[in-house]
Amino acid sequence: MFRNLPLLLLSLVLFSCAEKKKDSKPEIPPNVILIFTDDQGYQDVGTFGSPNIETPHLDQMAKEGVKLTSFYSAQPICSASRAGILTGCYPNRIGIHNALGPGSPIGINASEMTIAEMLKNIGYKTAIFGKWHLGDSPNFLPTRHGFDEFFGIPYSNDMWPYHPQQGPVFNFGPLPLYENETVLDTLTEQSQLTTQITERSVDFINRNKKNPFFLYVPHPQPHVPLFVSDKFRGKSKRGLYGDVIMEIDWSVGEILAALKKNGLEDNTVVIFTSDNGPWLSYGNHAGSALPFREGKGTAWEGAQREPFIMRYPNKIIPGKTIDIPVMAIDILPTIAEITGARLPNLTIDGKSALSLLTGESQESPQEAYFFYYRINELMGVRYGKWKMYFPHTYRTMDGQEPGKDGLPGEYRMIEMEEIELYDVTKDISETNNVAEEYPEVVDQIKILANEMRHELGDSLLDLEGTKNREAGKAE
Repeated sequence: MFRNLPLLLLSLVLFSCAEKKKDSKPEIPPNVILIFTDDQGYQDVGTFGSPNIETPHLDQMAKEGVKLTSFYSAQPICSASRAGILTGCYPNRIGIHNALGPGSPIGINASEMTIAEMLKNIGYKTAIFGKWHLGDSPNFLPTRHGFDEFFGIPYSNDMWPYHPQQGPVFNFGPLPLYENETVLDTLTEQSQLTTQITERSVDFINRNKKNPFFLYVPHPQPHVPLFVSDKFRGKSKRGLYGDVIMEIDWSVGEILAALKKNGLEDNTVVIFTSDNGPWLSYGNHAGSALPFREGKGTAWEGAQREPFIMRYPNKIIPGKTIDIPVMAIDILPTIAEITGARLPNLTIDGKSALSLLTGESQESPQEAYFFYYRINELMGVRYGKWKMYFPHTYRTMDGQEPGKDGLPGEYRMIEMEEIELYDVTKDISETNNVAEEYPEVVDQIKILANEMRHELGDSLLDLEGTKNREAGKAE
C-alpha cells in the first residue's frame, strides 16, 4: 500500500490540475478605444484646469484611470501627428509632414503598420469613425491600412469651399463624407457629425461585444470651422468653442456607457487625447493651452503638450496623475504590450509606457523626445526636466489682433537666434531661458540631437538622415 502512495498522490495532483484547467475561462484580449480630438488645448478639459468648460465624463474617466500631465503629440500639426500616434514613428521618419491637402500626391505608405493592422493581425475587429488625414487617394484610405470600417472625412473639416480664405488663398472642392471607400455625401454643414460619429461608435461596440475590437475615434472638432448640434448649442460659458467640447465630452460618455451596458468596461483600454494644441489665430474659436506657451504650429509646450487620460480598470490603479514625459509615438508599443500583439518589423521610435502607467516604474520610456516640425526641422528636445530649443523661426499671436467668430488673425514671425533652455517642471510657461547657467545640460542635449540628426536629418542644418523612409505615392 505504501509503495503505491506516491503514485496515488501524483494522480490526485494531475486530476486537480485538469479540473482547474477545465473550469478556468480563457483570458479575453482587451478591447482598445482611442479618442483623438483635433486642435484641442491642454486646458480645455475640466480636470486639466478649464475655468469655463464642463467635461463631467472626461473628469470621471480621469478619476477612474490615469492622467498624464506631460504627454506630447508627435508633431504640432494634423497629418504628421496622426501618422505618429498610429505608427509609433516620428512622422518625419515615414515621410509625413504638415497637413496633407485634398488630392495629396503622398500619404501613408503601405509598408507602414498602423495600430489597426497590428491588432487585426491577432483577430481584432477594427473601425475608424471621424477624420483620417493620411492621404485621400484610394490606396491611402483607412480600409487599406487595417480598418474594417470607416465613416468620416478624409482630411480637415476646413478643406472645403466655405473656408474663410477661399479664393484669395485656397481653392478647395467639396468635402466628401465617406462610408468605407464610397462617398456618401458632400458636406455643406457639419452640425450632426459628432453625433453621427458617436452613434457609429456605440453601434460598433454593440456589434462586437463578443470579440476583441479596436475603435479609433478621431473627432474632426474642435478644429475650425466649429460645429455643434442643437442639444449643446449655447450650453457652455465659453461660447461656441465650449459647446463643441461639451458635445465631445458627451460623446465620451456615450462610449463609456456602451461599454458598461455590454459588460466590457473592465477589459477595455480607453485613451483620450488630442492631435496638437489650439489654433490661436482663430481667437474665440480657438482653445487654450494655458499655462503653456504658444499653440499649434510651433515647438513650444502649448503646441504639443496635450490632455491625456487612460482608463483600464484591469491594470491601472484609478486616480493617478503622472507628470513624467510620454509621447504619442509610445502609444502603439504600449498597446502592443497590453494586447500581446507583435510590433512592426520596420524600425519604430516609440517604446511601451505600460510600466509607467501601472505604477511599476517611475521612469519615462525614452531618454529624450525630439520636436520636429515643418519639413524635417529639429526645433527642440525634451530631456528629463529640460526643454531646449535650437535657433529657428516660429509664429506667435502675442501682440497681434486675434481672429474672431471663425475668421483668423495674422501671426507675427519671430527669429530665435540662440539656443534656449527651460526647466519645464518649474518654469512651465517657458519664460526664463537658463541656457547660459547650465552649459553641461546644453552640451548633453546637443549630443542626443546629433544622434537623432544622423538618423532622421535636420533641414535647419541641411542634414539628411540615414534612416528616413518614403511616404506612399498616390495611385
